Amino acid sequence: QVQLVESGGGLVQPGGSLRLSCAASGSVASVYDMGWYRQAPGKQRELVAKITTGGSVNYVDSVKGRFTISRDDAKNTVYLEMSSLKPEDTAVYHCNAKLRLVFRMEVDDYWGQGTQVIVSS
Repeated sequence: QVQLVESGGGLVQPGGSLRLSCAASGSVASVYDMGWYRQAPGKQRELVAKITTGGSVNYVDSVKGRFTISRDDAKNTVYLEMSSLKPEDTAVYHCNAKLRLVFRMEVDDYWGQGTQVIVSS
């Protein structure tokens, strides 16, 4: 059994900051690319930020300069630091990780349950 457990969402005023965390637990042998996606009501899920095992990052244009993705491989955890938040950042944020499990050869996608971020005054 493997779980991606997210935390850190909530209600914040425009211009505020939040830090999301996502930890992979269970029979994890290796963690590869990790990322954050979001889905706003009535919209498709979009990639917000991704980080590779080598530390290369990329962001959707709308969050560049405001969001920072990082990872702690010792903890199998990915973070998303969000600042200068805008109402249009309101969405459910899901973490994603490509994992290889113990005693398995293949690498598969795993998803967290999602954490709600609401940016509103």
